[in-house]
Order: sequence, then structure tokens, then C-alpha cells
Amino acid sequence: MKVHPRPSSRHTGRASARVTVPASLDILLDVRVVPRSARAGVAGLRDGALLVRLHAPPVEGAANAELIELIAETLGVPRRQVTIVAGERSRLKRVRVDGVTIDEVKARCLPTS
Repeated sequence: MKVHPRPSSRHTGRASARVTVPASLDILLDVRVVPRSARAGVAGLRDGALLVRLHAPPVEGAANAELIELIAETLGVPRRQVTIVAGERSRLKRVRVDGVTIDEVKARCLPTS
């Protein structure tokens, strides 16, 4: 699964050394969406992206709304902390989730082997 920590522009303030400090617990997830599925939910990985099956059809933002709700529910965060930052009209999306760590995402979204 490709998980991208959110880059931060904050630094220590010293002119000679620049240290990147994470601004918060924000991550970016690559998500592959399968709309109009019989079962909704996270279904593992496909081509390095989190595979999410949705009931909703991909019209008028219905699938995007269901994706945000499903990811928020799965990760235990409010819907306002989940945003689609790329791919709103595509099956391959980049989703930003605030307030979770990479380890939490792996534990809640990926099956343990």
C-alpha cells in the first residue's frame, strides 16, 4: 500500500539547519475504487493502492461521498478529516486522512496474515 506522509514546511528556525517537523498526523492514501459493488468495504490491496468497494454508482459524487464515509468509519475519524485531494472523477484517487498514523491505517484496513 502506498502511503505518503504529508510534507511539512515548518522548521526549527535556525538559518543554517533546516529540519522538517511533521505538522500533524496527516497521511495520503492511494485508493482504487470499485463502484456499484454488491458489498461495500475495504477489500485489501490492488496494484499498490487500497482497494475499496462501494455500493454507490459513480454519478453526481455519490461514490465519492460513500468513499469518504466508509474510510472515516473504518479508521474511526470524523468525515471532515477525510478529503479527496486527487482523482475525484477517476477510480484511482488520492485521499488525505487527518489524525491517524500509518500504523493505524495498516492495522484497520489490511487483513492480518
